[in-house]
Amino acid sequence: MINCNGTFLPSDVCLTASNRGFLYGDGVFETLKVVNNKILFLEDHYFRLMASMRIVRMQIPANFTLEYLEEQILSTATTNNCDASARIRFTVYRNDGGFYTPETRTVSYIIQASPLNATKYSFTDASYEVDLYKDFFIPKQLLSTIKTTNKMINITGSIFAQENDLQNCLLLNNEKNVVEALNGNLFMLLGNKLLTPPIEDGCLNGILRKQLLAVAKKIEGLDVVEASISPFDLQKADELFITNIVVGIQPITQYRKKTYTTELAKELLQKLNELI
Repeated sequence: MINCNGTFLPSDVCLTASNRGFLYGDGVFETLKVVNNKILFLEDHYFRLMASMRIVRMQIPANFTLEYLEEQILSTATTNNCDASARIRFTVYRNDGGFYTPETRTVSYIIQASPLNATKYSFTDASYEVDLYKDFFIPKQLLSTIKTTNKMINITGSIFAQENDLQNCLLLNNEKNVVEALNGNLFMLLGNKLLTPPIEDGCLNGILRKQLLAVAKKIEGLDVVEASISPFDLQKADELFITNIVVGIQPITQYRKKTYTTELAKELLQKLNELI
């Protein structure tokens, strides 16, 4: 069952042919994780959603309080029997009408819930190979830092990865710096320095990125820096890993002929689980 504006409907319900999210990608979304009937890092998700709606000039409903969204998300997880551990997608789209210029700025929402196998983040030693995706580039702009329903670069990059037997791809911005992976933020360990691209480079303003930066800064002897990463830097790195709210930390084991260790990723994953 999906939650559509507070009403539960069958999951195969169709949107109208005039839906602006379908026609123009006129929507934003959040991916959240529920563990034991609790939404992880709820306030961070809430404020990012509110900021995203303001950036794309959507009218924020008066009832869109943190408490209301929490209630709707948790009730959706419970209705779908996955409140122990669930992946949540909260999509907000502008209501029907108009062409590029909308007839209204009012919005509707849909909440979807699907079960996850475990409550805590887990670590895998399986091979995980990536390469650069260079067909399209992410622009250095504010829109790149939020989750909109226009994800064509991620889609075509995922097809490229599948065609080339890769587990993921790394995306470049229009200045040819490495920005992020297809499904999460990128971190790179170089000696005692942990780097991640700054928001200004066009990477997603990730919720887990924020948490991991805070956790990593507490590790003695580790210098945590937000700085641009070039493709050449990848060859010099000791570790590379990807972060997102559902997986937690995904270590990269190989980029072209370079292989990487995973010790810091394991340590950070343990500390991340302590926050849950």
